[in-house]
Amino acid sequence: MDAPGSTPAPRRFDPRLWQIASLAGLLIFGLTRLDFEIAPPQIAVTLVTALLVQWLGTRWTRLPAFEPKSALISALSLCLLLRTPELWVAALAAAIAIGTKFILRVRGKHVFNPTNVALIAVILLTHRAWVSPGQWGNVAFFAFLIACAGGLVVYRAARSDVTFAFLASYAALLFARMAWLGQKPWVPLHQMENGAFLLFSFFMISDPRTTPDSRAGRILFGALVALGAGIVSFVLYRPNGLLWSLVALSPLTLLIDRLLPGRRYAWTTPTTLQLETRHETHAPAVARVPVPDPAALRA
Repeated sequence: MDAPGSTPAPRRFDPRLWQIASLAGLLIFGLTRLDFEIAPPQIAVTLVTALLVQWLGTRWTRLPAFEPKSALISALSLCLLLRTPELWVAALAAAIAIGTKFILRVRGKHVFNPTNVALIAVILLTHRAWVSPGQWGNVAFFAFLIACAGGLVVYRAARSDVTFAFLASYAALLFARMAWLGQKPWVPLHQMENGAFLLFSFFMISDPRTTPDSRAGRILFGALVALGAGIVSFVLYRPNGLLWSLVALSPLTLLIDRLLPGRRYAWTTPTTLQLETRHETHAPAVARVPVPDPAALRA
């Protein structure tokens, strides 16, 4: 029930719902048309583990309600990117992804992207997991489908700036390397024509809970991640340069937020009543007593 005389602010559509639909659609398309190397048991283990850890974290932190949307996003992303022959590795990745959201937090903000840190952790700890950047092939239609779905997601999540800053910076780096080595223009284009790259660009680096709050900070962060990925891939010659760069630079978000502060992102816009209730829980109610007119008292 609304407070008398108050007008509730309209609630914005939660972009996580569109994100879940997009990721699930990509997974189904990959399983049915592109022969993804992931069995249904691994998908089931990943989803169930993620939701279970989310429920346990909700109880442990005494949150008012169980919220499965973020857990589903992380689990679906792991299904699309993680490859392993062991079910326990898939379960471990899901547990790390969701568990870090509750444990590794600073001022209510995630330190690492859940999917990113889970992938790096299981690659390092188990040696039974890998990410295949070219697993989806260079199918132009599928790349376009991911780009369109991802564009809608980042638009609704108000984080398109960090995605486009990263894409522009990484493309500039690839084309500069092409010119330096005397390669053909199709070489850098081919390096960006895979589903894993677009998934990282549109769904992972744009996570509002792990990117800087200000627009200037997000543009800087996107450029730094692109530079770091170039160093890992072309100087250190290690695979998965995008993932290594993001996990290494994610803690830098805390410093960027201090130097370039901005408004913290919220998935939905609370109503006026919710805002009033939030403030009233920290301040006692004070009755407003009308003050008589001094002229009336003298009369």
